[in-house]
Amino acid sequence: MIEPLIKIAILIGGLMTAAAYFVLLERRMAAWIQDRVGPNRVGIPLTEVRLLGLGQPLADGAKFILKEEYTPAHVDRRLFLLAPIVILVAALATFAVVPFGSIKTSGEPIQLVVAPGADVGMVYVFALSSIAVYGVILGGWASNNKYSFLGGLRSSAQLIAYELPLGLGILGVVVAAGSLDLGQIIQAQSETGMWFIFAQPLGFFVFVVAAFAEAARLPFDLPECEQELIGGYHTEYSGIKLLLFLVAEFLHMIAASFLIVILFLGGWHFWGLTGGSDEVNWFAALLRIGVLFAKIFVVILFFMLVRWSWPRFRFDQLMALAWKVMLPLGLINFVAIAVVEQLKMNWHTGPAVDWMFALLSWAVAIGAWAAISIAGPLVADNRPRRQLEAFEIDTQV
Repeated sequence: MIEPLIKIAILIGGLMTAAAYFVLLERRMAAWIQDRVGPNRVGIPLTEVRLLGLGQPLADGAKFILKEEYTPAHVDRRLFLLAPIVILVAALATFAVVPFGSIKTSGEPIQLVVAPGADVGMVYVFALSSIAVYGVILGGWASNNKYSFLGGLRSSAQLIAYELPLGLGILGVVVAAGSLDLGQIIQAQSETGMWFIFAQPLGFFVFVVAAFAEAARLPFDLPECEQELIGGYHTEYSGIKLLLFLVAEFLHMIAASFLIVILFLGGWHFWGLTGGSDEVNWFAALLRIGVLFAKIFVVILFFMLVRWSWPRFRFDQLMALAWKVMLPLGLINFVAIAVVEQLKMNWHTGPAVDWMFALLSWAVAIGAWAAISIAGPLVADNRPRRQLEAFEIDTQV
């Protein structure tokens, strides 16, 4: 009974700390890209060193906690309070089935996961990512504000639309690994030595784009989009309630990074560094955790680099990308992987065969992308021609 509680405490404490200090990392990344000095002054003075800004997340958290806990009179109070709790709990609960490895010195191995033996881990993750949509809808509806309501509607439309390509990207991995368990998916990649990013490049692309949209990161941050709808679905929120929304946003990014690494980048596996056995000693287990965290850190840096490098999509472009590009590519990838796995059953397995089918998957990915590109700029300005002509006449008048 004590072991699961210890795991939960370590996991929640680590995630909340990581979410706080990734804010500082993102500000430093923004400063580096924009060629300016980032946060470097906030902190407890130690002689003449001010901790290089490491106290800024603590100051931000204290600011939110000490702010007046104000709830507007016109809101639906119960739903207004429930919305940030729902979205934060869904974000935290996702990590219950994320494996960090296992340790065995004598006796039963210690599984470094909160809920070991979850054979349907991917279904659980996908279900919780869907529950997060309810927090967005509740926040927009309960605010009783037309701007929040519009922000909640388009945010829910975005999250629901990109769940389909996200699921298709996951299905290809599940078919190839033959399991819904995240640990088994990592094990399948470590046994063959071929990460699924090489065997399923199209699925990786579809999943990463959908993960950006589900995490509401630029260029898919339409749920917030301050310049257009004041503050989106959480316009009326402040203090701790707003903090819960913001922390959940970073937790979604961390969860997306975990899934990208586990599903496509081999998890804790690295050639010549970590073995394929599922039961290892303390040193090997810590080495695996270090490899896993290093990969996740690189993916999170990629998330931040994209945020400060790409402009935001228009809402019609965002939806067109989901339905006209990502969904067809996801279907093509799933069918191609199903065919490849069926062909593999009739061949002798081996590295040469695996690489041959990987090259076939790359050919399918390049061909599918070329077909989508030739079909036309589907995410360009696709307003009806009559609307454009009317606009031109009005401007001429």
